[in-house]
Amino acid sequence: MSAALSDALLHRLSWDDLDRAHLRRLIEMARDEDLGGLGLVNPAPDPGDHSTGSITSAPRLAEAHLTARQDLTACGLPLLSLILSVYGQGSSVQLLTRDGAALKRGDRLATISGDPRTLLSAERVALNFIQRLSGIATLTRRYVDALGEGRTRLLDTRKTTPGYRMLEKYAVACGGGWNHRLGLFDRVMLKDNHLALLGSTEDLAGAINQARRHAPKLPVEVEVDRLDQIPPVLKAGADVILLDNFTPAQLNEAIDLIGGRALTEASGGITLESLPDLAGLGLDFISTGALVHQSTWVDIGLDWNA
Repeated sequence: MSAALSDALLHRLSWDDLDRAHLRRLIEMARDEDLGGLGLVNPAPDPGDHSTGSITSAPRLAEAHLTARQDLTACGLPLLSLILSVYGQGSSVQLLTRDGAALKRGDRLATISGDPRTLLSAERVALNFIQRLSGIATLTRRYVDALGEGRTRLLDTRKTTPGYRMLEKYAVACGGGWNHRLGLFDRVMLKDNHLALLGSTEDLAGAINQARRHAPKLPVEVEVDRLDQIPPVLKAGADVILLDNFTPAQLNEAIDLIGGRALTEASGGITLESLPDLAGLGLDFISTGALVHQSTWVDIGLDWNA
């Protein structure tokens, strides 16, 4: 199987790949649920930030720093200027590091300045985005480090928060991981439930041929969970074989059986502890949804200049 196909299957989303209009809609939704109860049948009759609205003696200009309160991998910093713009004009952001950077506790990520009422209103939403995305990037970096250097690439999955997929996949990329298919639109992937509809792997050739006619430019991946399923999948001409919940010993057998005639991907039950044992098997890819759904927010504070 060619290296060109392997490279073509790999995505690593950059900030420039993300649609600013979509990001702005997400931020506006976050603002409106905070200020007015968006999502409720009966939203707030008098929307607004009544905490800061009650402060009349605040200075006209204030400055605050986003500070790491633990070691982390930064992600989402370019969102800050977009978030502040959604809350009004007159605020500014100075980024002090970049997405993907490894930071130590006490390091500053950015400085924001402007009307303190605006900054206070935007504070929670800004931190929610940055803490969440940095949490994904931080956990991904741990997984990448556990896998180590070599030919095998670590991939994410479609197990993402609805509406936030591209941001979360971007966070995986910032942590050093790679993006699996971005959605149903960019790869044909026949998984266990698709095979159940087919009835047996013997019908795979027809399904793959139909897929190639329907979407001739897309690669075809097939999931298997037993070694005996591999020969018919190879015969059917799959580009990638997903080896689901195989033990390391079974993965060794599968890789030998495939013999380079398709790209190999291991998934299911992938943990930080198991990655070192999988690193030297010769797999092309290892995928796990844990990079997103097992991540936790990192601790980032907003510290005001005295």
